[in-house]
Amino acid sequence: MNSTSTRHQAALQAAHQRVKTVFRACIEQTLDALSSASTTAPTGLARENASAALFDLNLKQSVLLMTFNERWDESLAAEQARRDTSDRKAASTTNWDALSLVDEDEMEAEVAADRFAQSVARECDAELKQLDPYVSALLPPSSRPEQDRNPLRPEAVGKACMAGLRTVSDRPDVLLALTHQFDRVLARALTVLYRELLQDFQTAGIEPTKLAVRHVKGPGTDFGTLTPSGHGGLSMAPTSAHGGLAHGGLASGDNSGDAGSGAPKATGQSGHGLPSGGRGASDAAVVEAPAASGTPIGQVDQEVMALIRRLAVVGPSAVETGLSSLDSRVSSPDSITSTYGTLHRVPKNIIVEHREALKGAATSTLDHMVIDVVGSLFDQILSDPKVPPQMARHIARLQLPVLRAALGDQTFFSSRKHPVRLFINRIASLAVAYDDFSDTSAQAFLTLVSELVDEIVSGDFDQIEPYEEKLDRLELFIVEQVQKDVIADGQAGQMLDQREVDLILHQRYMLQLKGALGAVPMADFLRDFLSQVWSQALMHAVRTHGDQDALTQRLRAVGTELVLSVQPKGTPQERKQFLLRLPSLMKDLNEGLGLIGWPDAAKKAFLGQLLPAHSDSLKGKSMSVLEHNLLAKQLTAILAAPPPTANDMATAVQSASPDEAITPNFTAAEAASLGLVQEHTVDWAGDVDIDLSDEPDVQTADLDIAGLPSMAEPLDPSHGATLADNLQIGFSYRMHYEGGWHKVRLSHVSPGRSFFVFTRGKNHSEAISMTSRMLHRLCDTGRLRAFENAYLIERATARARKQLASLSAARSQAAPL
Repeated sequence: MNSTSTRHQAALQAAHQRVKTVFRACIEQTLDALSSASTTAPTGLARENASAALFDLNLKQSVLLMTFNERWDESLAAEQARRDTSDRKAASTTNWDALSLVDEDEMEAEVAADRFAQSVARECDAELKQLDPYVSALLPPSSRPEQDRNPLRPEAVGKACMAGLRTVSDRPDVLLALTHQFDRVLARALTVLYRELLQDFQTAGIEPTKLAVRHVKGPGTDFGTLTPSGHGGLSMAPTSAHGGLAHGGLASGDNSGDAGSGAPKATGQSGHGLPSGGRGASDAAVVEAPAASGTPIGQVDQEVMALIRRLAVVGPSAVETGLSSLDSRVSSPDSITSTYGTLHRVPKNIIVEHREALKGAATSTLDHMVIDVVGSLFDQILSDPKVPPQMARHIARLQLPVLRAALGDQTFFSSRKHPVRLFINRIASLAVAYDDFSDTSAQAFLTLVSELVDEIVSGDFDQIEPYEEKLDRLELFIVEQVQKDVIADGQAGQMLDQREVDLILHQRYMLQLKGALGAVPMADFLRDFLSQVWSQALMHAVRTHGDQDALTQRLRAVGTELVLSVQPKGTPQERKQFLLRLPSLMKDLNEGLGLIGWPDAAKKAFLGQLLPAHSDSLKGKSMSVLEHNLLAKQLTAILAAPPPTANDMATAVQSASPDEAITPNFTAAEAASLGLVQEHTVDWAGDVDIDLSDEPDVQTADLDIAGLPSMAEPLDPSHGATLADNLQIGFSYRMHYEGGWHKVRLSHVSPGRSFFVFTRGKNHSEAISMTSRMLHRLCDTGRLRAFENAYLIERATARARKQLASLSAARSQAAPL
């Protein structure tokens, strides 16, 4: 083997190993994404599946990594073996006896891996096209074009990945949730990796394969698609260089095709009437067109789609006119409020400006109506006082993609969950949370939104998947960013998450004790005390000092002795022993309650039941020695059973009952460090009126548009008890706190939704934490409400309807009698 071959083989092996490193990092990122999804997913079922996937992945991540590494190594070995023997196999006679049926499970696994790979490949297609010629140069020459596949292609990574993911869970819904998060993380990671490998190969002086044309005839045809060959040429083959269908084709004068896809066709001029430019005569024979691998957003007339794409190309420069001066003048909420009325009209309404041209290209009356409706909506959207001017620029650039969605899919008007609608509403609502757009975090958010909008406008905005992927990226970014706010403020989120784990384990222990003590004869108040309160002291002792520590053993003995202390004592000797032991029992009891900070009022209420029980026990008939010993032995065995550990978390969540939820107790120091809102600090009888006269009256009926489908879902609540279950991380809210209304942002929700952390102040520097019970009470009493009474498109629809109603009334009055 010559030195060049050795160097190429080493470079390929190094790239192969880097995929393993990237995959390991993807596991950690997927855990973070699942943790976020378990609290922010839109439905309870989605949150439940994400939680289960998070639990399984935490448990089996080492198995996943090991399986992936094994399959990945096997993949490279198989590719090399197939290449080494390709010529000999091509010349040999096929042995038909060697054929066998493919197992159904194996076929399903292949299909799942292929779908997974396609989802990943869409993200990194551009980088892969640049990388393919370099990887091809590292491989030995082959006379068979189907052997020229890149061994680092997403399909190969996807098969190894899916093999690993199937070891994590055998539940289809959990596996789907896991795959949904993993493919997005892996797509971004592979995009970066392919880009880095390209730079490394260029730095190492590796020469890419040259492009030439080689015709490979298939059965009954003289041509195929054009794909890079393995040693310096283009070969006509049914697959692309990375395993999928080739992106491209032969030049043709035919400009027909799927009107709904909106993809430029292979013609001698620019597709769909787009300006040509940049493509010379030498490469006019091959025109790349996006593969219609996604889900189209309905069908749109070809002429309309051509015009929309042409306007999308020229639109950004038009809508940004004058915005540079706007950004410099508006950087805070106060300036937004005072200057927004005039400055916010700067972004142009491209739809209104080109309404006649769009209507001329459209063929149906319904399309004409949709063009007018969307144009009116953007009149209201771009003048909405709650949309910061910095965000208005980016929303204005989405006018044509939104029009494309509305023309092709009328569910845009009838479903609040439509991905295009969600994306517009999300970026607008998230922008409201930033008080100062000169801040680093606000600038990072704007940069991300700019990138996402760029990708939509310049990409396949006639597909559903890009919007879903952008939403995932947006929400992951926001969760990561707001978590930094919480971590910077004394790690409140981490402390509350650990406290939630303690609460769930305690709830499990409470159920364990309650079930075991149910068969023991005793007063109900004692059974409730031991299972709900004393269990906290026992868990605290075990967690802090260990199961065999003297304090733990003493607290267990106190539980047994407490039940025995209320049993009848008929002899003077028994009464004397009880009175001698009582001070020590009360001392140990108070010590245990002090460990958990049990409130004095609750302690007083408990003693108010215990002392009469002690008095009554001095008057009854004594138990027999056997009965006494059996009761003591039974109690000792129950209290000696170890409490659950973190390994029992999944069972604890499933077994816990909302009716048996435990209110957490915090020390004064903990409450102060967390910014904890406590019930005694809130003036529940105080006035919480708020002036909302500047808010549009948005009701469900107001959102219906005559001639278009009615809205299928109600408005998301902006206030009241149901708001507590609809809070979203990164969104702004109004909180009546410390005697006044404050703008806060939800920055953290514990995985089990037991604790919530809001931030307020400049750069969200102050944390305000609360329990789930406190949150629900604040919402129920009107002390916590959404900052926006409805999302942007809903507000715009309400304003547009109000405006149209006013115009209709004016025309009616002006009409002659």
